[in-house]
Amino acid sequence: MTVLLAQPNLSLTAQSHSLVIKGDVHVNAAAEVAAAGVKWLKKAALTNVAFDFSGVTKASSAAISVLFEWLRACHSQGIVVQSIALSAPLERLASLAELDALIKSPNAEA
Repeated sequence: MTVLLAQPNLSLTAQSHSLVIKGDVHVNAAAEVAAAGVKWLKKAALTNVAFDFSGVTKASSAAISVLFEWLRACHSQGIVVQSIALSAPLERLASLAELDALIKSPNAEA
């Protein structure tokens, strides 16, 4: 496990072929979290990756924005997204925003 970002109530770690977020992804931290993840994706030379947002404690459009930024980075790097795990609050938000299909099939062409 490699710690990519540690803040009070928020952490981002890389574990093998996964990025794992835990805590509260608030709007003030989103850009830094997204950038740290993109930097890791570019340096890790992966062919596939998983995103784990199951430890995110609050529903937040900031967390969804981080996910989109990472998906864009994967698309541009040719990295296949194996899975996206969301916490219950984020699942509800994604469903309300009608993003279920994208999250379930992150590699599908838009």
